[in-house]
Amino acid sequence: MKNLLSASALMLGVLGAGAANAAEEVNVYSYRQPFLIEPMLDAFTKETGIKVNVKFAKEGLAEKLQQEGEYSPADVLLTVDIARLKELVNKDLIQSVDSTVIDENVPSQFRDSDDRWFALTLRSRSVYSSRDRVGKLGDDFDYMDLAKPEWKGKICTRSGKHPYNVSLVSSVIANHGEAEAKAWLEGVKANLARKPQGNDRAQVKAISEGLCDISLGNSYYLGKMLADEKQHAWAEAVYLNYPGQNAQGAHVNVSGMAMAKFAPNKDNAQKLMEFLTSDVAQKMYAELNYEDPVKPGAASSELVASWGDYRADKLPLETVAENHEKAMKLLDETKFDL
Repeated sequence: MKNLLSASALMLGVLGAGAANAAEEVNVYSYRQPFLIEPMLDAFTKETGIKVNVKFAKEGLAEKLQQEGEYSPADVLLTVDIARLKELVNKDLIQSVDSTVIDENVPSQFRDSDDRWFALTLRSRSVYSSRDRVGKLGDDFDYMDLAKPEWKGKICTRSGKHPYNVSLVSSVIANHGEAEAKAWLEGVKANLARKPQGNDRAQVKAISEGLCDISLGNSYYLGKMLADEKQHAWAEAVYLNYPGQNAQGAHVNVSGMAMAKFAPNKDNAQKLMEFLTSDVAQKMYAELNYEDPVKPGAASSELVASWGDYRADKLPLETVAENHEKAMKLLDETKFDL
């Protein structure tokens, strides 16, 4: 009996140690590509000793969380685009995080009013212009100018229904109203050089080939193209412009994070989320991804800084996201992609 009790105590001790070790981890579900976030996660582990387990997905993250329900191992969710963050809210898949650290590091316009999601980086929805045929656009240039007749047959863009463009349309609705946004979409469509297609880089390639003169594209793609031997020439053919500098400001979208509703490692999840808003992680994000840090005072990379300062639209992204369905409706009504 004594031996049995000793064995039982030993087994409980082993199980207890295993539970303790298991607690020193955090599980991440991510839409962001591995090479974009692994350096930050490795730095977190080095600083805290907490192991980070990552599952990467191209799509279906919300559906996966719904299927797993309360048994989901997910702790922290990393994604891009305000619409995807809003989807997590609408489907009740995330929980509020009460963190003074995060609140101090992330401005209110770039986080949920109930602290259910937080931005990590900013990327402007910029306008690329041909160096040879157009030159640098001035501060007076605004997104609304894309509908002016002077740009007829000169604009390239990817699908209007891509999340990046839907968010831009949502911001136009928020700033100008639904009727004006529809008229704007009709004007932009009339000015397209070709049917919407490809990705943001493909539009810059089209400018370099003379197919169009200006295009819509996220700012960080300029850095990615400059770093790519095959695409470097495309980047050299354009200027990056931040619209709305004398109006509402440039529309910005975000990469962001949230804590899963049933996070099994809640304390470690919050530690990771706080770390990702720290100076160390924000600097790494800026250097690796050509994005702007969300934390006030954190420096952009030298390359991104060389593109010039810009003023972002102060409209809360939560407000922008509320117009997502209206934006999709207008894109259908105007047959933008057809």
